[in-house]
Amino acid sequence: MRIAVVAHLRYPIAPPFMGGMEAHCHGLTRALVARGHDVTLFASGDSDPALPVRALAPRHHEAVLPWALWMDAPELSEIQDIAFEQAATIIAQEGFDVVHNNTMHPTLLDWASRAGQPMVTSLHIPPFAGLADSVARNTAPWLRETLTSHAHLASWWPTTPPSATVVYNGIDTTLWPFIAQGNGRAVWCGRVTPNKGTAVAIDAAKAQGFALDIVGPIDCMDYFEGEVAPRLDADRVYHGALAGQALAQKIGSASVLIATPMWEEPFGLVNVEAMACGVPIAALDRGAMREVIGDCGVIVQDSADLAGAIAIAAGLPRTACRQRVERLFSLGSMIDGYEAAYAAAIAARRFNSSNTQAALA
Repeated sequence: MRIAVVAHLRYPIAPPFMGGMEAHCHGLTRALVARGHDVTLFASGDSDPALPVRALAPRHHEAVLPWALWMDAPELSEIQDIAFEQAATIIAQEGFDVVHNNTMHPTLLDWASRAGQPMVTSLHIPPFAGLADSVARNTAPWLRETLTSHAHLASWWPTTPPSATVVYNGIDTTLWPFIAQGNGRAVWCGRVTPNKGTAVAIDAAKAQGFALDIVGPIDCMDYFEGEVAPRLDADRVYHGALAGQALAQKIGSASVLIATPMWEEPFGLVNVEAMACGVPIAALDRGAMREVIGDCGVIVQDSADLAGAIAIAAGLPRTACRQRVERLFSLGSMIDGYEAAYAAAIAARRFNSSNTQAALA
């Protein structure tokens, strides 16, 4: 298939990844190419040059119009509208079989509905007005939606049409090697921002007497300076943003990963990356955490109970964590799911076209 993968433009699709959506889009593109598909990634121009990138903007828009300052500004909506309209024009001119839409923006969905372009839209986040309205009004049979978990699917209902399917996020397990023994420390990984709960993890680790390594980019400097930095000490250490082998080693060496989503997390890719290395999880029960972690962690309802969960989770068998990822969250399984969604969108368009031609005959 000739596939157009369209990414969002807030951050580049390049390591060190700002979050799970960027890592997902990077892995998706690489895996589709490895399967033999002809893939073009529409993304910001500062994305990974090793990928088949078609730039929709020279730089990611967080570098130009930071979300915290411009989230409600028409200028931010305008640059996204222009970029995704440009992508639609190129896709129409060059004749792609299917579009995989990861933009979380209405423009491409509205266009594909009008143009008859087979499209799979991955709904990476809970429904917000603009995207949910676009999904609800664009119900052509050649449009398909995927969500990252059954918990996430339930959060969209009844907005999500019956064509939606669940495709778990997958990772390349060769990049996350299994480590048989933890180092006695905990690890926390993600964007340092209030809805990821970095400070909550520090408090829980300190209460349980666990040393904690904190890894990830600072997304909210006010939160880091006001809530995170004052909690750091000799045993609770911030290491900045890591990538590649350094990140896998830091996560995989830990005895437990602390997951502290402060929102209804649709998936939580870092949990899968940690489990692939053999690291069990101590987590707050938000969104899809229970579905993703299963019996490879201890999940609690309240942050007050998180400290106790850390010590229990650290004693869980590490081999079971790796086996769970290989069974449910491999890159191959994810691509199988997406290929099925692509085929369904293409077949629906062909069926619709055949019926239209028959009616006109």
